Amino acid sequence: MLRLRDHDPNYFSRALSSTEHWRIFPEFRDSVAYLDIETTGMGDWQDHITTISLYDGETIHYYVYGDNLDQFPDDIMKYKVVVTYNGKCFDIPFINRYFRITMDQAHIDLRYILHRLGYKGGLKGCEKQLGLSRDELDGVDGYTAVLLWRDFENNKNQRALETLLAYNILDAVNLETLMVTAYNLKLRETPFLESHQLTVPDLPCNPFEPDVRTLERIMAARGGW
Repeated sequence: MLRLRDHDPNYFSRALSSTEHWRIFPEFRDSVAYLDIETTGMGDWQDHITTISLYDGETIHYYVYGDNLDQFPDDIMKYKVVVTYNGKCFDIPFINRYFRITMDQAHIDLRYILHRLGYKGGLKGCEKQLGLSRDELDGVDGYTAVLLWRDFENNKNQRALETLLAYNILDAVNLETLMVTAYNLKLRETPFLESHQLTVPDLPCNPFEPDVRTLERIMAARGGW
């Protein structure tokens, strides 16, 4: 009880296996950051972060290389819990290396929790299995995000950047829905489903819209949607 009163999620995340981190979510939901990054590659020395999206359940924050990306390290320290999909392997190590920081927040990586529940196929695969639609962004993936950044950087195509941000932000805000859904599914394994079940939140309005023409051109160049 002392650790709960001190609002210390790290104590519980260290004590639990990664597949059980879902248990800390409701107690610390008011200090959660849903986080996703886009990059120029998979982590070679020359690769860098292009955009970061952070959603705290109320406000969407986004960061762009060459603009406000350097604000991210200060902003992320306001939160005590980070929720990602595959962030343990990719997002968090990339962020730590790129900014030369150590993100030591409690970390709920939905990849492990959803896998334990039988949902596989990456973030987009899990979304589809759980009924989440991406509309115009259906079929867009991490490599498309790289190409969108190149289009923006090389051709000054502002619509490519806006499409990239729409995609990156959707990745982040969908994490809240997946987190609540996973939590409720795990509750079915306990006697507390009726008393502790959470309401699945509405998705916030995405401040950016994908440009269909830009997507069609880029997807055609890479060999199809």
